[in-house]
This record gives sequence, structure tokens and C-alpha cells, in this order.
Amino acid sequence: MSGRKKGKGLDAGLPERADYEVGYGKPPEATRFRPGQSGNPRGRPKGAKNKQPKLNEERLKDIILEEAYRSIKVRDGEKNVTVPIAQAVMRSLAVNAAKGHHRSQKLFAELLGTTERSNKALHDEWLETAINYEVEWERELDRRRRLGITEPDPIPHPDHIEIDFRTGEVIIKGPMSKEQQAQWDRWRSMRREMRAEIEENRALLEEDDTTAGMRKIIESDIAHNERIIALIGKVVGEEDSDSTG
Repeated sequence: MSGRKKGKGLDAGLPERADYEVGYGKPPEATRFRPGQSGNPRGRPKGAKNKQPKLNEERLKDIILEEAYRSIKVRDGEKNVTVPIAQAVMRSLAVNAAKGHHRSQKLFAELLGTTERSNKALHDEWLETAINYEVEWERELDRRRRLGITEPDPIPHPDHIEIDFRTGEVIIKGPMSKEQQAQWDRWRSMRREMRAEIEENRALLEEDDTTAGMRKIIESDIAHNERIIALIGKVVGEEDSDSTG
């Protein structure tokens, strides 16, 4: 009897060999593929590459954006620069418009006007949102003070919102999240501790028995703490009192 192993799958029809050594590059005979047998017998499903997008997919939009921001090299004066395709196209359009091409001028003016109007609309919406936020929270905080209600302050705090009504610019000089608020609280705590340490060191300088060497060390510590306090003040604002933070 020639001794063929019966079964299904990978080991079907493989002869048994007692002298076959299993090792690196020599898998067991029962798990080897037979000659001509595919490792992926089912293969790629027919039409998988050309499968239509799902209803919630916008594949063409993804392709357009991917191509628009793909980097290419273009000539800029005496050197080559790498820019997104969208920027290269707009640069070519602007150059042609500057050269007097009427169609390029019209298209460039339309694109510029649309972009500026969109930015203006976003700016006006942001300005209105900031004004309403500041007014409503000031009313709410005033109501809490009158009724003696103690609740966490909003983030950002209305005191940290600065609105320039002349230019319409909105600046938030405060934390914008709970994580940032926690960091601000740590900085304010550090500033209070350093101010207390400065007062203690200044009291030491007033003592008669302080040696010249010790005075130099104390003065250096005071100068260091004052620099750190100034840096913290640039972030959290010198107008913030330590009693509130």
C-alpha cells in the first residue's frame, strides 16, 4: 500500500514521508499547499473593484478633494516650489487675469467675491454668537449672585471675552475648555504661592543677621519668582485677582 493520507482540504492526497524533517522553511506536509492550488481559493469577488458607492458615500467629492490638494511642483520665478493643485490653478488664473485675459478676470473676480462674502457671513455669525453669549451669561451670573447660587462658572467666562465693536474683532483671553481651565487654575495657584514666597524672602532681607552670601541667594530667588509671575500674568491676565482663581 502506497500510504496516502485520506481527508479533505490541504492534506488531501498528500503522501506520508517518515524521513521528512519539519523546520525553518519546511512546514508540515499536511499544511502545505499542493502544486497549482491557490492560497485564496475564493479570490476577489467579481466586480469588487468597480463596486458602486453606498447611498451615504460621496466618493466623487473625496476624489475631487484628494486631487485638489495633491502636491505638485510649479515654477515660481527662478525656482520650483511645491504647492497643492488647487493653489497652482488659482495662481495660474490670477496671473492670466493680471495679464488682461477678460474671462480669467471675470472668473477670478467672481471667486474672490464669493469667498469674501462667505467669510463675512461667518464673521458676522461668530460676532453675533459672541455678543449673545456674553450678554446672556452676564445676566445669569448676576442672577446667581443675587440669589446666592454657587455653581461652576461658564467656560469661557464672559469676562474673558473682548469685543471690538469698531472692527468687529472677538478675542477670548481665557480658557476654552475644562482642560485649559484646570491648567489656568494651576498657574494661578503657582502665582499665589510664588507671591507668598517673595514676601517671605523680602522679610528675610530685612533681618540684620542675614549674611551677604545669603542675601544674594534670596535676591536671586525673588528675581526668578518675579519673572515666572510675569510669564503667568501674560497667559492668565494680570487683571485676574488671586481671590477668584
